[in-house]
Amino acid sequence: MSKLLERNIETIDRRLVLVAPPNLLVPDTFHRVHVEPGEHRRLIRDAQRLRGAVYLNDCAVQREQLSPDGRHQTPEDDRSWHLLFTDRGKVTACIWFMEHEAEPSFDDLRVHNSPLAKASEWRAKLWYAVEWDLARARAEGLSYGEVGGWAVSRESCPSDGLILALAAYSLAHNLGGVQAMTTATARHLSSTILRRLGGTSLVAKGEEIPPYYDEKYGCMMEILRFDSRRPNARYAPLVDMLRRKLWEVPAVAYAGVPPLDVQAVPHAYVA
Repeated sequence: MSKLLERNIETIDRRLVLVAPPNLLVPDTFHRVHVEPGEHRRLIRDAQRLRGAVYLNDCAVQREQLSPDGRHQTPEDDRSWHLLFTDRGKVTACIWFMEHEAEPSFDDLRVHNSPLAKASEWRAKLWYAVEWDLARARAEGLSYGEVGGWAVSRESCPSDGLILALAAYSLAHNLGGVQAMTTATARHLSSTILRRLGGTSLVAKGEEIPPYYDEKYGCMMEILRFDSRRPNARYAPLVDMLRRKLWEVPAVAYAGVPPLDVQAVPHAYVA
């Protein structure tokens, strides 16, 4: 399996596209930046359309939760990096990574809307676990991020979903090191896969935050945390390989590209 992943990663710049947050001036450590507002909008719409189709087929959303043209839209779409696999211009797999610009609090994270945050037995414990995780990131000089929007079409290569998850690790590391969180579904073993890559449970005073049922998505969910510097050792060579390849992947920006200034771009990773 690792050899197959290595072969697919080696040619990833032919199929993977990075879509930068629209308000971000992408540093020129990314070597293939294209400023194309129209293409930027199209790719995000296509990713939303793919998510809508996949989630609807899985009964994770209802038709009325999508836009009239079938798109699954979230506020995070306009604040995130999108990692997209494409086939002849069509988006076939996607995931987003959002780095918070300022130090977030519990109420700034998507998890504050989860069923556990509304359960009297768990709200205080979840708040404590999240705030402790945020404090640890601050103490280690890391920014904080969130990951979501993971969707893979049936036409996609079998390894694309796994590579996207690994690429999110790599991108976060290239941006300077990030601690991140996600709410992962148990459907299709998504949360199990993310645990194998290095995801761990939040902990409140020695007690793990448990899986929970989310009526919105109709399935069991888990809240997982990641440290971009510490993937599972088994996958670390692939993450390092992707870190190097991501500099060569086409990056579509909405705004212009400034000259690189490491002092002005504190989260830029310099190879």
